[in-house]
Amino acid sequence: MSTTNGTMNGTAVLVTGGSRGIGAATAVRLAREGADVAFTYARDEARAKEVAALIEAAGRKALPLRADAADAGDAAGAVTWAADALGRLDVLVNNVGVGVLGPLESLPLADVDRVLAVNVRAAFLASQAAAGRLPEGGRIVTIGTCMSQRVPSPGGTLYTMSKSALVGLTKALARELGGRGITANIVHPGPTDTDMNPADGPYAEGQATMTALGRFGTPDEVAAMVAFLAGPEGRYVTGAEFSVDGGHAA
Repeated sequence: MSTTNGTMNGTAVLVTGGSRGIGAATAVRLAREGADVAFTYARDEARAKEVAALIEAAGRKALPLRADAADAGDAAGAVTWAADALGRLDVLVNNVGVGVLGPLESLPLADVDRVLAVNVRAAFLASQAAAGRLPEGGRIVTIGTCMSQRVPSPGGTLYTMSKSALVGLTKALARELGGRGITANIVHPGPTDTDMNPADGPYAEGQATMTALGRFGTPDEVAAMVAFLAGPEGRYVTGAEFSVDGGHAA
């Protein structure tokens, strides 16, 4: 039985890194809005099947694809695969990312290369590939971080740098693609309760106190903003940053 809201009926979406956390919540939310959803995952096939089942329970088509965002061919190829498999592509959500924290002086080059490949290059290549497939009115929504707006403690230089690059990418995409009616926006989550950063983890209390609301957010709260930007009510919003951070940047 379909449980969709219908605001995105007939649209096709690709969510990168869609098997857990914010990506999974976004994939399911967009399905409930009426979209067919392709999503990538890195390793956990069981988790990917769980997300696919939730999408299908909403009455929509689910297409999981195993892909390594650090591989340039996979990053761009996922877009082509999704567009071909779904018959079209209306929305790209650049969600996949990795976080490496640590003192600046001790970060190995391998970590630098991987973080930039996954967090920056993959988003660029996916957006580049999507630009040739998105129709007028298409959407690109990228997931950033609250640390692009406020870095509260040492150890986040590499991660912050990589995610901040996505702000520039988003603004440039908005200018480059705006003539075709395609929008590009970025959403900055604050501390969010995921398996990578659980609300009951060892560093959670300190993170929560950095927000004005004094708590972690949920993946669904971030997904709601993505759904707005990807849906019909977000058609005149582009080149913008949106914080879903509980006041982390306040």
